[in-house]
This record gives sequence, C-alpha cells and structure tokens, in this order.
Amino acid sequence: MATVVIIGDVGGCAGELARVVGPLSGDPGVVVVQVGDLVDRGPDSPGVLRLVGERLAGSAPRWVQLLGNHEAPYVGGEPFWPEPLADADAAVLRRWWLTERLRVAAAVRAADGEEFLVTHAGLTVAAWRELGEPVSAATAAALLNTRPEPLLWDFGGPLWAEASPLYGSWLREWMPFSQIHGHSAIVRYPDRRWACEERIRIRSSVDWEARRTVTRLGGGCFVAVDPKHGRSGAPRWAPLVLEGAELLL
Repeated sequence: MATVVIIGDVGGCAGELARVVGPLSGDPGVVVVQVGDLVDRGPDSPGVLRLVGERLAGSAPRWVQLLGNHEAPYVGGEPFWPEPLADADAAVLRRWWLTERLRVAAAVRAADGEEFLVTHAGLTVAAWRELGEPVSAATAAALLNTRPEPLLWDFGGPLWAEASPLYGSWLREWMPFSQIHGHSAIVRYPDRRWACEERIRIRSSVDWEARRTVTRLGGGCFVAVDPKHGRSGAPRWAPLVLEGAELLL
C-alpha cells in the first residue's frame, strides 16, 4: 500500500507544480500520477519539463506521467496550439513517448477497494465499447497503454473528452469502475459557478478550495482534478491524495 497523489493539469505553471511536488521528494511511500497537459498556456513549460524529467529519473517518489492533449501534437497527434514548444522541449516529449515514460492511462485501487481508471480526459461509453467493454480499471488501462489508434487521437477519446458530455454518456450505462481525469471541469472556479446540465449538477459535489469535483453515477464516480491554472496559476488548489492506495498499473 502507498499514498497515491494525483496531480491535475499543470499547463506550463512550473511554480505551482513545484509547490506540491517539493514536500514529496525522497518519500518511497508515495506514488505520483500526473494526468497530462504539462505544457502550454502558462509561463514556464520548459521549467515544468525539467522538473518532471528530474522526477522520472529519480527513485522516490515514483512518478507516473500520463499523456495529455497538449503533449499529443509532439508524439503523433495533430498540432492545434498556436504557440508551439521549442524544438528541444518537443524532443523531450518525443523521447519520453518512445521510451514509454509517457503513458495513456493508469489504474489505482483506493483503501476502500474502489478502483479508478486514470486518464487525461476520461473514457466515454463509446470509447469503452471500442476497447471491448473492459470490466476493470486495470484492464482498461492496459488496453489504453497499447496506444490504440485512431481512438487515441479522436476528439471523443481519452485525451479529448469533455466532462459534461463524458458524464452524460454514462447516465444510462452501469459504469464498471470509477474514473479520475483532468482536461475539463463542470464548474468555473474563479467565480464559483456551475457549467453543466442540471442532471449532472445534482449528482455532483465540488471542493472549491482544492479545485476538484466528484460526480456519482451508477456503478462509480468521476473525480475531476484539473485546477484550471490558466496563464498565471490558480491562487489555491491541491492534488488528490489517496492514502493506503495501490497502483495497479
């Protein structure tokens, strides 16, 4: 068992990432899973890549790095962001992808036995069916880590799904495992407003200080961990900490 710390989108905000990662350094009882979108938008994408590179090369805490849609253009996806990374930084991402330092998914079992699939944007019903309807988070993660194309680059896939339609896709389907994702949110954190349909809102709760939402559906729940740092970083936020958890894959 370990403490699993799940960090939402960073978006080039190296200072915000360093503040939560610093206290974890050297702790062999911690596993960090970062959900992708390390780069773009914020002031210091190169600094983020340097920090993560140091953690990937270290022994404690163990660092599991997932692929986000903002990393995707550098490893096979189509360019979309108007401010591309410098060639040297793009080469870092390509090297991580080729050496499998960048993964598509992880699976975690919480202390109470609940299993979570962790991806950048979440797995819709359609994407789950395309994978063959896996019944466990670990199986779903293993299948996603084979890098299935074109699912990986599709706008409804695990790098691009939007939270509200993602949750809506599971309203009439029994979800076989819970999910943790970044990429999008069903609230607007700066003005503390909901940004989703009523049928989603009534199933959801929000921690405004941590910038995290939980939406409960049949069979499980969605936990959204994107703090929406924007260009300058969120004034307050916190990673998701699962004590007594286990990294399954």
